[in-house]
Amino acid sequence: PGNVRRAWGGREDCEAKLEAVRAQQKMAPMSGKAVVLLHGIVRTARSMSRLGQQLEEDGCTVVPFEYPSTRVGIEESAEYLDQVIDGLEGISEIHFVTHSMGGLVVRAWLKSHHDCRVGRMVMLGVPNLGACMADRLKANLIYRVIYGPAGQQLGADPEGLIAALPTPRFEFAVIAGVAEKPGGYNPLVPGDDDGTVALESTRLPGATDFASVKGLHSFLMLQPAVIDYTRRFLREGRLRKEGPRQPIPLEQPAAAERE
Repeated sequence: PGNVRRAWGGREDCEAKLEAVRAQQKMAPMSGKAVVLLHGIVRTARSMSRLGQQLEEDGCTVVPFEYPSTRVGIEESAEYLDQVIDGLEGISEIHFVTHSMGGLVVRAWLKSHHDCRVGRMVMLGVPNLGACMADRLKANLIYRVIYGPAGQQLGADPEGLIAALPTPRFEFAVIAGVAEKPGGYNPLVPGDDDGTVALESTRLPGATDFASVKGLHSFLMLQPAVIDYTRRFLREGRLRKEGPRQPIPLEQPAAAERE
């Protein structure tokens, strides 16, 4: 949980060091609920640390999953996630809290893997329907260098990776950042947005509950309202303390019909 590196090298080297630490510190086996935190592209697990501290107060084992988001594709990151989940021996229930591309990594994991311990997931600013900014920038050299292979997979191409990702079959909630004005923060993103991801792109059909909060994409996980929503959903399966849930139906009406 402290995100401290105690060894490096091959997996066998690291597992040997882990066993030594376990014996030296007389660490008890894991048990109860675990929450795996998945950061977004070009971020690290530390971006989710404040949220993780709050979840620890709820009695959860917090697992700050660190993955090389700019160096490998989303599918490879999903395989790294599977190794972490496989290592959660003794844990009886697993939840996910994901920011941005982290939510796509979980969906990519679901394409090839399954674990009956998975309970709920909260998605913060996840471009579930593709990010138009990625479509605009994918040919840009600087973008390609910084964001790597995963950056090329974030677009809204109907034949692309995101379009082929499965919808979770367990309960999940979507929280979107908005400017609360028609043009959003970013004039290059259609409709309201968090400066990076369009509101409509976050709305994955099948969600158990949905909420929007005013704020920018990179700081959603720091907002007190988002932390409160997240903790409640993992405990109760609802974002708000009062009022009905706002699920996203599997078949959403066309935009013209919603208007």
